[in-house]
Amino acid sequence: MGLFKKGTKAYSMFNLKCPKCHEGDLFSTGSFSLDKPFDMYDECQHCGQDFMPEPGFYYGAMFISYIFTGWFCILFVLFVHWVLDWSTAASFAALIAIMVIFFVYIFRLARSIWLNINYKYDPSRAKQS
Repeated sequence: MGLFKKGTKAYSMFNLKCPKCHEGDLFSTGSFSLDKPFDMYDECQHCGQDFMPEPGFYYGAMFISYIFTGWFCILFVLFVHWVLDWSTAASFAALIAIMVIFFVYIFRLARSIWLNINYKYDPSRAKQS
């Protein structure tokens, strides 16, 4: 699929890769690992891109996470309650279960999106070793 090919913003965002080279990982552990779920590398191991350029840099990622989570919660409960005809309590219980499972991934995705908003892909950095 062309949208998620290396060199696209979507590839970097959803695979949690460095926005400059699309090679290095942003996080040291997997998204569903309970070992250090919020620890992020300070720089890319492949190209040296700084992931912590200034204090408070990821403040904007908080808003991305908040907007995404808010809309997801509203649409999920409406769909499950009205379309699938579950009770309100069951809809919210399912929502809570899903949000507990995906909380760390949403946190990481918001940071990845924020980095991709601020940095552009550089193919010459991807070729460096």
